[in-house]
Amino acid sequence: MKKILVSIFSLVLIMGLLSCSEETEPQFRVHNERTGKTNLQIQTTGGNTININDVNENQTTEYQTAAEGEIIATAVIQGENISPTITFFAQKDQRYTIVIQNGIIPTLRVDH
Repeated sequence: MKKILVSIFSLVLIMGLLSCSEETEPQFRVHNERTGKTNLQIQTTGGNTININDVNENQTTEYQTAAEGEIIATAVIQGENISPTITFFAQKDQRYTIVIQNGIIPTLRVDH
């Protein structure tokens, strides 16, 4: 009887450990440091496009999920002629913040 209980406990423990080891897809959000509203277009490796619109000054959006791989982010900033772009590789189990930087020339930065 003791061997059966030990076997059941071991099986439950192994299953619990395996369920905790699942990798999650990368997540990203946007933070706007500029004074104008910004729209951001995110293109993922799988060909999907995610649009995040009307990000106000000093606003940070909620996290969104994308597939692992190359991400191309392009910002369209209200009142600006330049649309900065950045490319980065998003890995599973990582969170990224795409920052629209305040400066003379608008640029993007990725923090994680």
